[in-house]
Amino acid sequence: MSLLDSLNKNNLPKHLAIIMDGNGRWAKQQGLLRAIGHQNGTKSVRFAIESCLNLGIENLTLYAFSTENWNRPKLEVKTLMRLLINTLQKELVTFQKNNIKLNAIGNIEMMPKSAQKTLLEVIEKTKNNSQMTLTLALSYGSREEIVSAVKKISDKVKNNIISIDAIDDSIINEHLYTQNLPDVDLLIRTSGEHRISNFLLWQIAYAELFFSEVMWPDFREEHLYEALVSYQKRERRFGKTSEQIK
Repeated sequence: MSLLDSLNKNNLPKHLAIIMDGNGRWAKQQGLLRAIGHQNGTKSVRFAIESCLNLGIENLTLYAFSTENWNRPKLEVKTLMRLLINTLQKELVTFQKNNIKLNAIGNIEMMPKSAQKTLLEVIEKTKNNSQMTLTLALSYGSREEIVSAVKKISDKVKNNIISIDAIDDSIINEHLYTQNLPDVDLLIRTSGEHRISNFLLWQIAYAELFFSEVMWPDFREEHLYEALVSYQKRERRFGKTSEQIK
């Protein structure tokens, strides 16, 4: 039986998030420029989207560029932004054909104007699509997101819009970048690293974590299925006992 055949289609994550790690190291291992690694990584993005779409996974969030990534060499950052623009322009037809809604989270205003323009155009053109929501985390950092939410809530408390006693999980959720997304059910990180790297810290509170040794440019459907099979073997208790869940 194949990994795909062994999957329970009724027990798939509603929200899958992926830290796409290893592009640079993949290129270095093969004596190539880091930019080549990033280019090959876009192929894996396509495989991940197609697989999630075929399985019926409703929300896929990809960690594409962190706030810390701005500290990388300027040439690499420029290459990544150009690659983002080209990929979005190329994939728009695919998004429309497959009813995929594009979403973005992060401090988008830090991005070059040309990247912002293309990103917002594709978001606008796909806003009514409903088969799957693809969220790109761009110029994203979870701590920055939480600080931003705290500031917004504090301002509303100060102006008597929100009572301090009314602040709960739902109020915080409403002020996060991911306000329209459900919590993450499964988080995958590639390349053998076992870190969260400032990604969706609030949203993965009860997520299952899966760490793959595969570098992102080599990540294919079978690697995704492996993570999903592992996910389905776990008992998600959310603080309760096994007896309570059953």
